[in-house]
Amino acid sequence: MSFVKAYCLFLCCICLCVYTASAQNTTDQQRQMQQIQQQIIQMAHPHPAGKEVVRYEIDQKRMDESRISTTAAGEDELPRAREFKRLDSTYYVGWLMEGDYKFDHAADYLGFKNASVPLLRALDLLEHDYKKMLLLHTDNGITYLPAYKFQYDYANLAFQLANCYSNMDEPAQVYALLRRALKWNFQRDMFDVYNWMAWTVHRNRFYTSEKYPFLKNSIDANEKLANSLLDSQLRKINKNEALNSHVWNGYKAEQDKMGVYHYKNILYSYMFNIDSAEHYFNLMRNTPIFPHNNYATFRAVCGDFRTAETEYKLSVSQDNGDKRLKEWAYYRSILEIYKGYPKAGGDLMKDMIRANGTTPGFGWYNIALARCMVYDGESSEAERYIEKAAGFKELHIGTTLGQSHYDFSVQLLKLMDKLHAQEAQKFENNNWWYNPRVLAKISQLTADKYLQQFLIINQFAQNPERDRVIYKLFSTESTVTWDEIWYLISDFSTQFFLDRFKKELQTDPRKNIARYFAYFVARLEMKQGNYEQARSALDNILRDPGIDPEYEVLFIARIFQAEAECAQHFKDRDAYDAWIYKLYKSYPQLIPYSGLQMNMTLHISGQTDEKVLSRLKACNVNWVAAESNIVPDVYIAFSHAAGNKKKVQFSVRDKAGKYIVEDQSFIYNNTDPDVGVLLAYRLFNIGAKESDAENTQNQ
Repeated sequence: MSFVKAYCLFLCCICLCVYTASAQNTTDQQRQMQQIQQQIIQMAHPHPAGKEVVRYEIDQKRMDESRISTTAAGEDELPRAREFKRLDSTYYVGWLMEGDYKFDHAADYLGFKNASVPLLRALDLLEHDYKKMLLLHTDNGITYLPAYKFQYDYANLAFQLANCYSNMDEPAQVYALLRRALKWNFQRDMFDVYNWMAWTVHRNRFYTSEKYPFLKNSIDANEKLANSLLDSQLRKINKNEALNSHVWNGYKAEQDKMGVYHYKNILYSYMFNIDSAEHYFNLMRNTPIFPHNNYATFRAVCGDFRTAETEYKLSVSQDNGDKRLKEWAYYRSILEIYKGYPKAGGDLMKDMIRANGTTPGFGWYNIALARCMVYDGESSEAERYIEKAAGFKELHIGTTLGQSHYDFSVQLLKLMDKLHAQEAQKFENNNWWYNPRVLAKISQLTADKYLQQFLIINQFAQNPERDRVIYKLFSTESTVTWDEIWYLISDFSTQFFLDRFKKELQTDPRKNIARYFAYFVARLEMKQGNYEQARSALDNILRDPGIDPEYEVLFIARIFQAEAECAQHFKDRDAYDAWIYKLYKSYPQLIPYSGLQMNMTLHISGQTDEKVLSRLKACNVNWVAAESNIVPDVYIAFSHAAGNKKKVQFSVRDKAGKYIVEDQSFIYNNTDPDVGVLLAYRLFNIGAKESDAENTQNQ
């Protein structure tokens, strides 16, 4: 919101609060408001003379503009600012309006740096010329009225300048500015200085005083400091309640405390203090500023994905349209993966990229899109979006998610994609273990995997938040899925992680997350060869009545996968067939990258293309001729298309006739050697839908 708009809005509010007399009709109300506004200007400049005459005129023009046009004020603000600076370059208002315009239009480091210059100049001039107004404390509304104009302007200047420094990643300058603003000790803190200080400490909690002198020397100490700063804000609100209740008609301190509650629930959510976080969320519930996005993340951290999705959808209405990452969209894409709909998550991210372009958030959306592609089995597409994210200079605005979170997410997705590429070679070639060409490719991919693991582990070892963000599996500061974390730890220090997750299983207070720790423990037991113990643990997890079969599809599928691996170890063919069938029905895209062989029954019709069928059968699928109640039926029909092209139509159904892979088709050239491989992936619901496939092949 521009300063002109904000100035008009808040000035009208304070006037209406101080002067409660009602007018007879709309015309009288407008006339009375204009008189009040004129009185404010006159009270600020009681005896215009010399320079004060010019400033009086500037304030009058500023007031007139805010009254005449609030919608176009943003575009008129810069030329008006230049006019005011020509009239009096030592008056803060012209610099304020220039800074406000540049701040509203900033979207990168240079933009915020340019905005900070006039904002800082305005702040200096305001402090120099109006100390008395800034220091005023009173319970008299008439006395306070002219000072409010300057205190409100100061609060907005400090707010925007702090945002500039924060978006430029200059926390030391942010904190210095906050200490500077704190000295004025406004009786009603429109800037919420202590809250901002707490936020700045929390945002940089993983650093120490060696890097930023305002910090302590551990995450726990920094979180304690942030909490104490919020307590200071509460004390200040309570102390000034008597003054403000006289100035603002109907004032309630609880209104100002909402900002404190907002940051309290952020801190307690991060520290996994579930009861306290829920308490502060409840204090804000049923208010217009209830933080739906933060509450959604909190519920997701607690394993309540159903409520999380609802709250993320509600948070869209609180999106003010500024240039920053829309966390609700990023995290909703993860929930779609959990639900077994990675395509839906990918579509959401494509919509966000189209709508926002390369503004802040573009890199995060590409990370989320790449993740959806990974879980949808489209490794080559995933790699393309990962590289886009890696090459983009993301600006982390208004979020605690910083560059370290961003880099970690990119590197972990790169690792997953490399592991998938390695498994894809085995899926596409069931003779891989004696095929020299494929073995050479796998060797190269294995070397790439080890290099990627080395890079991640080095980064991971230096991450002081790994205890809270990685080992906890779900955290308010986590930007990856719980499933990705398995890819991170699966090849390292099995006993260390086994001990760690056993401890988490016993001590973590989140009952819906316990089954995830139990799953990790079972997986690690399998790596140590304790398959009997692991199988028993997996059976117990599946009996957990708290599992949400709609929102934990990925989790259930991973349990089925682990059960199938246990059955394979025990050479229990019947159990293996049952578990792999359940896995296929729940999340078919996982199987080609799992190393497991799927059983299928093949039904061919039409003008059979033996070349395509031969390549299809060379993939890692066990084609079962006999009928079975736990083997899906694959239906493939070949036909001629236009020219020399052919069409293949296919679907997969379970024994009840229900579609697992919907009926679809694509057109191909006779000379394409990889049609059989493409078809094999499509049977696992990997790849484009019919219309997309036909358009691609026809181009």
